[in-house]
Amino acid sequence: MNISSSRKGFALILTLSVLTVIIALTGVLVGYLDSARKDASSTKAMVQANLYFANIKEILSGFKERKTLYNTLYLTPIPLQSEEGDFSLVLSCRPQDNGVNINWLGFDNDPVMQKQYNVAQKVFDRLVQQYALRDPILLQEMILRQIEPTRTTAEEQRRLRQKNGIMSYEEFEHILSRYQFETDDANVGKVAWRKYFTFHAVSKDPKENLIAGDYLSKALLAVLFDIDAASLDEEWVEAEGALKALLTRYGIAFDRSLFSESFIDRSVCEVRYGYEGAEYMFWFVDTEGEVKDFEFYGKQ
Repeated sequence: MNISSSRKGFALILTLSVLTVIIALTGVLVGYLDSARKDASSTKAMVQANLYFANIKEILSGFKERKTLYNTLYLTPIPLQSEEGDFSLVLSCRPQDNGVNINWLGFDNDPVMQKQYNVAQKVFDRLVQQYALRDPILLQEMILRQIEPTRTTAEEQRRLRQKNGIMSYEEFEHILSRYQFETDDANVGKVAWRKYFTFHAVSKDPKENLIAGDYLSKALLAVLFDIDAASLDEEWVEAEGALKALLTRYGIAFDRSLFSESFIDRSVCEVRYGYEGAEYMFWFVDTEGEVKDFEFYGKQ
């Protein structure tokens, strides 16, 4: 098969069924959210965000075709607007696991998690070299202190990290700020950390600690598989099955114990909306139909 035709095939993923999902979801959301807006017309932006979230949560929690829905949202943010045009918002989502979990750096002594630890260490080391960080040992020590306050057995560490660890990028930013303050290393701020790492709890079952490879950044792909980043501009199109197809072209083995071939039902979503002439944003997580962890980010 012609490679160019194959790449074009990946781009044509918005089938009629997917478009139907978008149209249906858009119609329902607009109705709900316009009602929510009118009910809170005199409230503050955060209260408005809570109302939007409550209605989005109700709809997403009951949506049956989750794989179709989220594989679509990963590629196509949905803009919503009332008929009168007096309210608008944009819903966009990404896989929670579309990167290397930063917390895997703490599993160096856990034989069950060696592949996860090795890939996290590889990415960290490559970034250290690429950006010439001044004191990488100190930075990694600061990260590990947040991931694992105490060192015990591998099994106990795994249990503890369900409660500890780095749970958000904002938390990770505090570590970077402290590191930069102590070392005066401005290079640490030049690293696009979110293109490489994710920041959330480690799954209790080691076999569930997988990477959603079909939606990785080009920067991370280049590091993980030693592929020239420039060539990925032409070769990489995010879509279901994209990673396996890419690795096949390069003759690289697909590691099913580290990269998932199937849909992982864990998503991170953000909503940007207009309120009184300004744009605001809130964030939430959808894990297997449980919509939770609302966080208001305020004016953008």
